[in-house]
Amino acid sequence: MAFDSIFAILADKILFDIDAATRIPFSPRGEGGPKGRMRGTPRMPDNDDISKRRPGKTRQARRLRQIETEEEYRLWSDLRDRRLNGYKFARQIPLGSYVVDFLCREKLLIVEIDGFQHASSPSDIIRTRWLKARGYSVLRFWNHAITRERRAVLETILAALESRIFERDDILRFYPAIEPTGEISE
Repeated sequence: MAFDSIFAILADKILFDIDAATRIPFSPRGEGGPKGRMRGTPRMPDNDDISKRRPGKTRQARRLRQIETEEEYRLWSDLRDRRLNGYKFARQIPLGSYVVDFLCREKLLIVEIDGFQHASSPSDIIRTRWLKARGYSVLRFWNHAITRERRAVLETILAALESRIFERDDILRFYPAIEPTGEISE
């Protein structure tokens, strides 16, 4: 049997089943009807949806959990298992194209531990703006603060969780989420 005839049979039976194609309801958003996206059709990336996993970010977060710094280890020992007044934290969580150090989902608070490489980093400013625009407040600490003043760090985190800190504070390095009114506070 010739290659052309095999292709013709496949085309008639599988690829060009017009009756089956007309039974699939039209989906203007490209979801493929009531049962979700059709197999084989590419999905357009939604860069604003932080619940969508990015390729490689879960693997990166797992790797970061395995090679944590001493400061991350010390702070995690105080945040894990709801040890800080019952607030639940997770560590090394992918959000969009970023991986955050610690996240309290209930209060939408991100806690970041920064080393010297983060001093006046433009990429950190962009990252913080992106997270704030999606409703997260960001609280940053230097590595040495975790080592030398861990109790003060925990009290600051607790103050942010309990909304005792709610405005931008460059000394505490607290950056609240952007208000729904559209105001941008940097």
